[in-house]
Amino acid sequence: MSLDTDRNFDDLAPRFARNVYGGLKGEIRLSVLRRDFAECLPQASRGTVLRILDAGGGQGQFSLPFAADGHELTLCDISEEMLQLARDAAETAGVAGIRYVHGSVQDLAREVREGRETPYDLLICHSVLEWVADQAGLLGLLSDLVLPGGHLSLSFYNRHGLIMKNLLRGRRPPILDGAFKPSAGSLTPTRPLDPAWVLQTLGQGPWELLCHSGIRVFHDFLLTPEGRAMPQDRLLALELELSRQEPYRSLGRYQHVLLKRLLRPGQTE
Repeated sequence: MSLDTDRNFDDLAPRFARNVYGGLKGEIRLSVLRRDFAECLPQASRGTVLRILDAGGGQGQFSLPFAADGHELTLCDISEEMLQLARDAAETAGVAGIRYVHGSVQDLAREVREGRETPYDLLICHSVLEWVADQAGLLGLLSDLVLPGGHLSLSFYNRHGLIMKNLLRGRRPPILDGAFKPSAGSLTPTRPLDPAWVLQTLGQGPWELLCHSGIRVFHDFLLTPEGRAMPQDRLLALELELSRQEPYRSLGRYQHVLLKRLLRPGQTE
């Protein structure tokens, strides 16, 4: 795969699904996301039916429960293998009525601009940005996919967390020298992001930030047997407690932001 292209996970779909949402790492991710939604976007769990787009949704681990609750879910991905995993998961869960789109979020944004697709109440874009060649371009078009008053849930791989993990292992992080290139078949994202840059770029668009959390703010830095033996319930509670506190938030391996779509940049309610 060239670093000038977006990543397609047809070749690694089952492994990617296990690594992102499986095990304790996945439980931490889901716990933070669910907490953020419950506190900052409670309407997603109320009676109003929302039109939801899960862009790069993969197996649909986070978005399928919304469909089960009666929301109208569209799940798009450039990987047909990932979409098949989502279909299988939905069938197993007894969830019907999901629209599956084999294509990119960029394609859907273009269809919205051309009047062939309608913007959504909620756009979920998780673990996509770090695999995309034109990151600024993707951030710039996300607002096309969301109705004014709607919301964006964006998560991405954090450059600072990658640097810290390398330092704790006694290595000089290659990314500091501009030489970062994951090995073939690696699930390490190819383009880690600086959260400050992401927030600054989003701030130039029609968005109001509702919440910002770190995901896995210390779990990945537990390198001793004693640290790894921490009881799971205690670890999850600490991850949630520290996920919005600095400096821990900025070290989270992933970052999550929830934003409200305004009519225009700089609008005040």
